[in-house]
Amino acid sequence: MSAAANAARLPPAFEAYADESLAQAPAGGPGKNGLLEATFARSGEGPTRLIRDRAAVPYHLTGTLETDPAPGLATVVAQEPTGGVVQGDRHRMAVDARAGARAHVTTQSATTVHSMDANYAHLDASLRVEAGSHLEYVPGPTIVNEDARCLQTVSVDLASDTVVVVADVLVPDGLSDHDPFSFEHYHARVEAEYDGRLVCADAVDLRPDERDPRDPASVGEYGVVGSLYVFAPGGDRDDDGGGAGATADSSRTDLESLVEAIRNRLADREDVAAGVSQLPADAGAIVRLLGHRQTDVTGALRGAWDETRRATLGVGAPADRRY
Repeated sequence: MSAAANAARLPPAFEAYADESLAQAPAGGPGKNGLLEATFARSGEGPTRLIRDRAAVPYHLTGTLETDPAPGLATVVAQEPTGGVVQGDRHRMAVDARAGARAHVTTQSATTVHSMDANYAHLDASLRVEAGSHLEYVPGPTIVNEDARCLQTVSVDLASDTVVVVADVLVPDGLSDHDPFSFEHYHARVEAEYDGRLVCADAVDLRPDERDPRDPASVGEYGVVGSLYVFAPGGDRDDDGGGAGATADSSRTDLESLVEAIRNRLADREDVAAGVSQLPADAGAIVRLLGHRQTDVTGALRGAWDETRRATLGVGAPADRRY
C-alpha cells in the first residue's frame, strides 16, 4: 500500500465519527469538500513555474511569489477565506514537484478547527516529488478548539536526490474560554515512501478524555507541540544554489551533520524542549518540539528549518515567512 493510501485511511475512532450525521450540510458536501491541486515545474536554471492549479472552496489561490532567497524557488500561499474548519469538512491538498522544481507551500494564517458536536474534520495533504526537486510544506499552526475532532494526514512520495520539508504545529487551547486540551480527538499522521519502501510513519494521537496529554509520557507540562520532518533519501542532492559549501560538481547533505547542526541551533533555547532524530536508511530527520507558547515553538521550528535550508539550498529561511 502506498504512503498516500496509508495516510488517507481512517483510524477506527474516526470511522465511528464518520457515521454521525450532521444537521446542516452533509460531510464532504458542497462548500465542505475543499480541494487544492498544484503542479510545479522548472527548466534548467530558470524559475520554478506553477504549470497547473485547481482550487475549490474553501481553498483559493492568487498565483505564486518569487521573493525567496533560494534561486528558482516559487512560493504558493493557500488562502482559506471561510473563517476556519468545522465539522464535516474534508479538505484535500495535492502538490506535485516535477524534476528539478523548487517550491514552498504555506498557508495565509493559522488553521482554526472549531468546536464540534458530530462527525469530524479531515485535513489531507499529498506531496509527490520527482528527481532533483525541493518541496517545502510549511503551513501555519493548527489551533484546535473545545470538543473538536481533527484528523490531519500527510503523505509524501519521494524520488532520488530530493528534499521534502514538512512542518506541523499544534496549538491545543483554541480561541474560546476553555482549558487547553479540551478537544475530543486530534490525530496527525505523516508517512513517507521512497522507492516503494515506507521510510517514515509518525503520528501524534491525542484523546484527552482517555489519557491526559499532560502526562509525563506525552507532552508533560507543555502546551504546544511542533514537528519538522526533513526527507532527503540517500542523504544527498545536487546544490546549484551557490551557497556555502557548494562545489562546482555537487554538495552532499550529510544527515548526521544536519542533525548535529539543528541540535546545536536549539541547544541554547530554554523556552522549548527539543529532540532531533535521524530516520533509518538515510531517509532524513525528525525534529520534535514542546513549548508553553506558540511563538516559542514556531521560533524554534524556524531555526531548525533555517539550518535545513542552509544544508540543502545554501541559503537560510526567507525573512517574510512566519517560520
